[in-house]
Parts: sequence; C-alpha cells; structure tokens
Amino acid sequence: MELIANHQVKDIIQETSTIIQKSSSNFIEANTEEVSLEHLKNDCIIPVFAKDNESTVSHFEFIDATKEIAESAFNCNFLAPSIRVSHQIKGRIPSAIGKPVKELLEHEKTTYYERMAFMIEVPNMQIMVNNQLLNLSIGGVRAYNQENLFSKKSIEKFKVFIGYKNTVCTNLCISTDGLNSEIRVSSVQELQEEVLKLINNYNQESHIIEMQKLAKYSLNEKQFAHLIGKMRMYQYLSKSEKEGKFPLQLTDSQIGYVVKDYFHDDYFKNVNNQITLWNIYNLFTGANKSSYIDNNIERNVNSYEFIQNIANSIENKTINWYLHH
Repeated sequence: MELIANHQVKDIIQETSTIIQKSSSNFIEANTEEVSLEHLKNDCIIPVFAKDNESTVSHFEFIDATKEIAESAFNCNFLAPSIRVSHQIKGRIPSAIGKPVKELLEHEKTTYYERMAFMIEVPNMQIMVNNQLLNLSIGGVRAYNQENLFSKKSIEKFKVFIGYKNTVCTNLCISTDGLNSEIRVSSVQELQEEVLKLINNYNQESHIIEMQKLAKYSLNEKQFAHLIGKMRMYQYLSKSEKEGKFPLQLTDSQIGYVVKDYFHDDYFKNVNNQITLWNIYNLFTGANKSSYIDNNIERNVNSYEFIQNIANSIENKTINWYLHH
C-alpha cells in the first residue's frame, strides 16, 4: 500500500471558533463525576503535608497554572476546562464533631477529591483526520494517593498531556511525546516550566501524519480475531514469555469492549468484515475510558504505541507476534 501524507500541518488546521463552545466532559468515564473549576477553588479544602502543615499544590492551582502557561504558549484564551474527579474525601469542621450526618449544615462539611483529571481544548486548532474532526487539547492528572501526605513537604507528582480529542466519540488521541507522566516539582512555577517544556517538545506534525496512516491499513475478520486472541493471551504469559513482545496495558474486560464495539459501535465497527487500524485504535481508546484516573492516560498512550507497532509491521512486512502464527 502506498502511504499519502500531508506534511503541511497548517493546511489541515481549520478556523472553527463558531463550532465549539465548551470542552466535552466525557474524555474519561470510570468512577468519576464532573465538577467545575469554581467548585474546586471555593468549596474544596487544600490537603497539607501533616508534619509541617505546608500546602500541597491544589487541583485548582494545577489546572489554572496549566491553562495560564498554555494560553501564553498558543497566544489565545482557552475554553472552559472539563474536569473529572473521583475518591471524594469528606470531613467536617470541629464544631460539628458528633453531629449526625443528616443534621450537618453545608458550612460544617469539608471535602476534597483524591484524584482529578482535566482537559482543555485549544480554540481554533482543529484538524480533519480520516474524515473525523479532532480538537487539539491539553490536560493533566493529579492523584493525592501518590503523595506521602503524612510527612514533611516534598516533591509533588503530576501528569500532563497534549494531543487531540476526537469529536465523534470524545476519545483522546495522545502520542508518546505528548505525555509527561513523571513531572516532579515543588512549586507552581516549576510546574509551569514543565508544562511549557512538554508543549514545545510535542511534535504535532508527526502525530497527525501517524494518525492519518492508520486508515491506510485494514484487518479482515479472521485477522482481527487472531489479534484479539493474542491480546488476551499476552496477559497470561510469564515474564520471560513476554520478552520481545510489545507490551499491552488494556485489561481483559476492556478487550471485551473492543470486541463488542467491533460489531456495534456507530462509528468504528467493521464494514463488510474489514476494519481499519484507525477504527481499531479508536475502539481501544474508547474502551480505555473505563480506566480509573490513575492509569487512564498511560493506557491511552500505550494504545497508540501498540497500534503504531501493528501498522509498522504491516507497512514493513515484518513478523509481529500479535498478527502471525
């Protein structure tokens, strides 16, 4: 098959400010609820390091700092962020000790969320990839359960990503260089420096070209069934048997969702017993939306790398354990 690539990224970015009004909130689904930035700022307490009572970087500060540095980098005002939270930590003020829950007044309650993910779409930065509209987006993940809040103030961990959101299904498309899952900083300023570094290192053109390529290759139903069978087998291989095989992070139940949507998804199901790698990739990222906040973004990137590995094997006609007997 001959690959046709458009190397001029600006040619496929469109002016679409009249189309998008607000970021979609469905980029992640599992065990989460949507909240507003104002709720995080005004209604949530800020966890501290217990030994010295020093504040952590709050969820609000994380989102606001990322938005500020990204707006500066792209020289535009961003849309309202989509924010998903989970694992609510509830408390109460001292005067409400011993009071029955049903009698608590709103001002007597305290709350914060252990885990939070957010995404903000960049205005006027949309592209058409394989006849589907994608929005350039930036976001991050914070999980307080990964911090030692019982000690003195220490380096804090954050995850930041930049990539595209498919408007057809709200699936995130994140490439390898679009994620930094190991940001460790001690201040908001250091965090902004890392966010800017990620934005500058992200190769937007390469990401678009690689996504376009996925539509050029297809699997028939027999090949797809073989791929799914090998994916299920991989999870039960021993450590030594996994050596040399591309790692896969989707769970067995998520692979089941991929099979179900192969037949029933409105946009990415097979057509005449054929399915493109682009559609398989979107079935992967769709199934991944059931992942918890902690590992959602890493699994998303793993799905991208996995499908790219399959595409490269087909393109270069090399042996791939997932495709061959």
